[in-house]
Amino acid sequence: MEAVRLSKRLAELGICSRREADSYIEKGWVKVDGEVAVLGQKVTPEQRIELDRQAREAQSSRVTILLNKPVGYVSGQPEKGYPPAVALITGSSRWIEDRASQKFSPAHLKGLAPAGRLDIDSVGLLVLTQDGVVAKRLIGENSQVEKEYLVRVSGQMIPDGLALLNHGLSLDGEALRPAKVVWQNDDQLRFILRQGKKRQIRRMCEQVGLTVTGLKRVRIGKVMLGNLPPGQWRYLRDDEVF
Repeated sequence: MEAVRLSKRLAELGICSRREADSYIEKGWVKVDGEVAVLGQKVTPEQRIELDRQAREAQSSRVTILLNKPVGYVSGQPEKGYPPAVALITGSSRWIEDRASQKFSPAHLKGLAPAGRLDIDSVGLLVLTQDGVVAKRLIGENSQVEKEYLVRVSGQMIPDGLALLNHGLSLDGEALRPAKVVWQNDDQLRFILRQGKKRQIRRMCEQVGLTVTGLKRVRIGKVMLGNLPPGQWRYLRDDEVF
């Protein structure tokens, strides 16, 4: 069996991200066949990998937050005077119906990053996480997690436009993966995508003669936006998976 870097192996096993793995190895929290591992070490699939208690505690303390992003907030770093979505994560803006057991702590804001973006003008479900495994599952190169959107449009769709939205369009010189797109009502489409190119839905609609006037993400994988109010957030519960 071919040996691979220990950090890559830990990421492949879904234990942590490569960056987190390197941090754990550097701190002496990882053992291979009972011996403390070193940075850059390579392992084969049959070797036994163990995480020390400190590493397991670090993993279990990481949080994932679900936010109903309103218009006017950027998903990541602040830009052009627009505040970042993470600015909405405060003790007072937590949804009163959040059933997760965690108590809010400022430590939950450290390293909190969006796993999939929404434009300034788009609203709905935004995932912010400290967990590299969650981020990889949602936005990794090979992610197959569905994202569902309600998209209000104006204009006149070209003939065969709906079929093209489902499969047949390209962006940035690359054919898009098949999507599921249906009319929800006279001026609203429902999109289900398995990828997330920059402004993808708006650019897809432009290619078939439509202009997006409103966009709301309502689901990521098995997790729904549900009744979470705009500008409020809740924790991903232990019994929820994307």
